[in-house]
Amino acid sequence: MNDFEQHIREGYVCQGPSVVLGAGIWNGSVHPTARVHIPLRTMNRHGLVAGATGTGKTKTLQVLAEQLSQNGVSVLMMDIKGDISGLAAPGTSNPKIEERHKLLDIPYRPWNAPVELLSISGEKGVRLRATVSEFGPVLLAKILQLNDTQAGILGLLFKYADDKQLPLLDLKDLRKLIQYSLDEGKNEIKEHYGLITTQSASAVLRAITSLEQQGGDAFFGEPSFEVEDLVRIDEQGQGIISILRLSDMQDRPALFSTFMLCLLAELYQKFPEEGDAGQPKLCIFIDEAHLIFQEASKALLQQLETVVKLIRSKGVGIFFCTQNPQDIPDSVLSQLGLKIQHALRAFTEKDRKAIKKASENYPISAFYKTDELITALGIGEAFCTALNEKGIPTPLVHVMLRAPQTRMDVLAPVEIDTLVAQSKLAARYNTPVDRESAYEILSAKLEAAAQEATEPQTEKTKDTASKKEKEEPGMLEKMSRNTMVRQVGNTVMREVTRGILGVLGLKGSRSKRKSGWF
Repeated sequence: MNDFEQHIREGYVCQGPSVVLGAGIWNGSVHPTARVHIPLRTMNRHGLVAGATGTGKTKTLQVLAEQLSQNGVSVLMMDIKGDISGLAAPGTSNPKIEERHKLLDIPYRPWNAPVELLSISGEKGVRLRATVSEFGPVLLAKILQLNDTQAGILGLLFKYADDKQLPLLDLKDLRKLIQYSLDEGKNEIKEHYGLITTQSASAVLRAITSLEQQGGDAFFGEPSFEVEDLVRIDEQGQGIISILRLSDMQDRPALFSTFMLCLLAELYQKFPEEGDAGQPKLCIFIDEAHLIFQEASKALLQQLETVVKLIRSKGVGIFFCTQNPQDIPDSVLSQLGLKIQHALRAFTEKDRKAIKKASENYPISAFYKTDELITALGIGEAFCTALNEKGIPTPLVHVMLRAPQTRMDVLAPVEIDTLVAQSKLAARYNTPVDRESAYEILSAKLEAAAQEATEPQTEKTKDTASKKEKEEPGMLEKMSRNTMVRQVGNTVMREVTRGILGVLGLKGSRSKRKSGWF
């Protein structure tokens, strides 16, 4: 055994279960005894998979997801490009795969993972929804791209809805509330909450219309998705891989980034502390991760950094996949224990500077000139460094990666239809619920006001109406006695103010919300 093999074997030795990436390469040769193991117990320390287009990042994600599933770890994958659904079908061997695995001394066994397809838009799969109230005014204002004045009006309307127990479930509820604030409720809101100008309210309505045209209305509503359903094990003890299909979301980065922030916050809020567990309970792979960071405000970036720091104690590992490590803020990059770097391309001076900086993110190696080799890595090869079972960084290694055991291609439409039809979650989440909410309550009040204005009443009629009003409970009081509405009340009763920390679940305010997705 030469020095290189001994160096890698000692650096990547594992006593417990692990993910096998492949074997080390040195001096142009693969050394199968220099096996690269990533301990499962450190997979909640987050990670990065980076590299230029066409270098094999997606296949690396498949390899990681497959082995996590086989070890009983649930996985959530963001499928931005629509090219990882093949996890649900077994792979097919070919001469190139056989040659690669012969060099690695790892048998190639085709396998298909237990897969659940999810969707927040028009893609087929289990529908992920959240109510407008659960989403909150801060993040909703971000999606709608409102200015400070318009965002303030949105916060005011949420406060009014909370105080009056008006359930805001979908966008038509919010639209009706805005219309009500300019009509029948104008004076009341102005007296107790502040003035809402027609110009600003109209701008918010236009933003809501724009979101609806982008398909955002399908995301808001009930039933809300329960994040606990992301952590499931099949009958064989394999972790279910949930693939969130987002190929139609690439032109809507604001909605995608806000969705991710809310998801992470909800996971942090709902999942119990795991302590020093032997393996994570859920691993999340975020492809095209730059979409999150390029649209996030400074305040939301700070919250993302906080969540990334804290969520690992809940047994959740987050893995960002992007073309260049520079896409990830340094404050987040410093939290990532596993780094898998595929080849980078140097076409310009700016590219060369980025490569030099990327090389400095990796440990110094006596066997490699990192800044030179990083541009010469072949397809299916990468630099790798991780944390060993004691939490100590492992040596940098140029690794030949094993091939995915699942299909390296997308599912056919008929296969997707079959997968969705067999889903147990689809039956529960794919039928929308349109219960009585702000839209119906405010429509009734507006209709009553309009009728009162058009139909003159005699003094007797007025006296009778006044007496009846005293004797009988009001509409909101009646609604509060209804069991279904009381359940809605559990969702919409919130604190007087929703700060950013409250929205992201880092204060106790979220504990008052119903058991829903956000």
